Order: sequence, then C-alpha cells, then structure tokens
Amino acid sequence: MDKGTLPREFRRAARAGLHDGPTAGYCEGYVQANLMILPREYADDFEKFCRLNPRACPLLAVGDAGSWALPTLGDDLDVRTDVPRYTVYRNGKYSESLTDLTGIWREDLVVFALGCSFSFEHLLLRNGLPVRHIELGGSAPVFVSNIDNLQSGPFGGKLAVSMRPFNAAQTIKAIEITSRYPQVHGAPVHFGDPREIGIADVRQPDFHGLSVVRKGEFPVFWACGLTPQVAVMAAEIPFAIGHAAGHMLITDLSIDTLLS
Repeated sequence: MDKGTLPREFRRAARAGLHDGPTAGYCEGYVQANLMILPREYADDFEKFCRLNPRACPLLAVGDAGSWALPTLGDDLDVRTDVPRYTVYRNGKYSESLTDLTGIWREDLVVFALGCSFSFEHLLLRNGLPVRHIELGGSAPVFVSNIDNLQSGPFGGKLAVSMRPFNAAQTIKAIEITSRYPQVHGAPVHFGDPREIGIADVRQPDFHGLSVVRKGEFPVFWACGLTPQVAVMAAEIPFAIGHAAGHMLITDLSIDTLLS
C-alpha cells in the first residue's frame, strides 16, 4: 500500500484484510490512535486512569457501550475491523492476535482512543531528523520502564515507553517539535542512559520493534500508548482488547488540529 494513502482508504484496506502490518509512516499528517477496549464495568476507572496519566494516555475519544463507531475521529470508522491487527487479553494474559473483532464483539464493550506518537513522526522527518524504525521498514521498539503510573481502581502498573535514537543536536530539535503535541504524547520522558528508567538492554524491547542505536546516538524515550495494555495485564481483568503493538487506528484528524 502506498504510504500516502488517505486515512479512509487505509481503513478500508485494513477492513478488507489487505493490510495487517505496522502503520508507522502511513497517512502523513493524520493522527494515529492507540486503542483500549474494555467491558463497561471497568470504563469509569480506566477513563480516570487516563486523566491521571495524560502523557501516556492522552484521550482522543471514548465510545458508547457496545458501539464500534467513533464519529469524531472518522464518520465511517469501525473499530472492529479498521485496525490492521489487535491483541486480546484474558485474565491479564495474552490470548490471541486478530485482524477482525466482529466474532468476539460484545454489547458491553467501551472503546477508548488515545493519541499515538506515530502521528508526529513525519514532522521529525520533515525537519531532517531520522526515524530509525521507518528507515528500517518496521515499528518503534517499546519497553516497560520502572516508572509507576498513578493508580485508578485496578489500573496501575508501569509506564511503557517508545524509543527513537538521536544525537545530541537532534534530540534538542525533537524535543522542540514534539512538545507542541501533548495529545500524541508530547515531549520525551527520558533520554540518555536507559538504565535510569529500568531498561537493562535497549536491544531487547518488551514489545516488538526495531531497536538500532548507532555510534554517536543515544536512546530517546516517549510515553507510549501501550501503557494501558501493561496496566490491563497488571490488573488481570477478565477480558480486554488493544491494538497490536505498532498497528494503530488511523483517524481523519489532522495533526495540525492538535497543535498547542
């Protein structure tokens, strides 16, 4: 699929099973979203969790119970089919990977869409900054840090972070660019020695991604929208669905509308 495909066409391709890979680099200029889908009984606690941890969980939209539509993000959007791949959790453990949720959809499910850092990567590229995982044709590596999230009900756990390597001058520029977009994670939460945030080996991400740090570079970490999935695993709730790591919902929102 062409990287310049518009969001509606991208979602239709995912819906038809024509694209089940990562979304980094696709639909330049449009907001990509992380998903968390939970039974209604957990929705209030999870929404509060997002409000308490906005760097990792910037809320873009919350659906009605049983609804797969998010009209503020796309008028034809169907969260059951329009993400290339999903991860299902049962009792806090990985259960299965799916490309279509229609067979397991329930009337009590509530959809949360959260901003994703893939949304600003074209701005980094436009300003001459490398984005290593796009260069290598994959997805950003994600690690579980030692930073505690603020707790809400059963949801807590540790902060997940995505990594992009830069040299010192590039890091300063990346901070300047991304800090203007808090609804897609904003500025980095850490750069430099990964051991300071509990990451022993930057070559071994906890969620699959391409992690290559070259001479003269150091790792730069952003809060990541996989944090809710870490929280769901820690909470061991009976059932939950998230996007598969690196496989986002691409919305019709322009990144320019989120500029602060």
